[in-house]
Amino acid sequence: MSPAGKGRPPAGRSAGGRSSAGRGTSAKPTSAQGTGSKAASGRGAPGRSSAGRSSGKATGGKPAGRGAGGRTGAGRSTSTAAPKGAGAVYRTGPKGLGGDQVEGRQAVRELLLAGRRKVREVFLATEMENAEVLGDIEELCADLRVLVRKVSKGKLHSMAKTESPQGVVAFAAPLPEYELEELTATVPGRPAPFLLALDGVTDPGNLGALLRSAECAGVSGIVLPRHRAVHVSPTVTKAAAGAVEHLPMTLVGGLPTAIRDLQKAGVWVIGLDAGGDVSLFDLALAHEPVCLVLGAEGKGLSRLVAERCDTVAAIPLLGSLSSLNVSVAGALACFEVVRRRQMV
Repeated sequence: MSPAGKGRPPAGRSAGGRSSAGRGTSAKPTSAQGTGSKAASGRGAPGRSSAGRSSGKATGGKPAGRGAGGRTGAGRSTSTAAPKGAGAVYRTGPKGLGGDQVEGRQAVRELLLAGRRKVREVFLATEMENAEVLGDIEELCADLRVLVRKVSKGKLHSMAKTESPQGVVAFAAPLPEYELEELTATVPGRPAPFLLALDGVTDPGNLGALLRSAECAGVSGIVLPRHRAVHVSPTVTKAAAGAVEHLPMTLVGGLPTAIRDLQKAGVWVIGLDAGGDVSLFDLALAHEPVCLVLGAEGKGLSRLVAERCDTVAAIPLLGSLSSLNVSVAGALACFEVVRRRQMV
């Protein structure tokens, strides 16, 4: 339930938060947690131009007039306002977000299209089949006056840090870091902040998939712990397929302290965990600022993080297995928030 005096929306409970739809026994919640939605708090990523572009992304389910990412139902706008007081900083090394080496065709193309950070050079393999996207990347580099180096496939694989760089490796400035208060700032005319916080997620493939789902759902900011968690490696950028170029992110020293700061800023913090006594589908989510907290693979939410959350919710499961992959659980939770916000 929402803590008294915090002005949180009530969490609708239903028999311990477990769903029994279609079965005579109670459903099992997952051990994974998390979600998000882009709609809010002013995003720092520049908008993207859709001129002459055909990325193959499905758009049928997106509402027209989407606020936070500067997108509309009739394509993409060419500008997006930065968060209030945007004071993003760029740090290299293990303490920063990373993201300076980008691999994979979709990830590199989004890097160039976003125009959010300086691209130093792009390496392209010379012996690649089905290289239409590589040609697109080469044209973008020419337009942006980015240095292109063509190398053998073997040479490219020797510099790559993923198993399949898809014929392209780019080197760019590291991703910008934002302050937590920038991500919680409300912007008139835009949806309330919708954040995703990750509690000790260490698998780069899972982080990349989570970021991709979060960006598509409209998450307005990502909160990552500075320590004991994966940051944006080449594997993450490739799995995220360009989502890192459009999601403002912040690194925090400790997630429990960050949760307190979020609550002081009026953000309702919802953890996702198998131990939750509220079903995710029973939460009264509308247009309030919200942050969904997703726990580590296998372990779920840490004890202190779970205690600090306003509500801990579970995803009802009706099958024999007791958990979902963390990235799948995050995607479900993200789009449940989207669904609820569209209902109001």
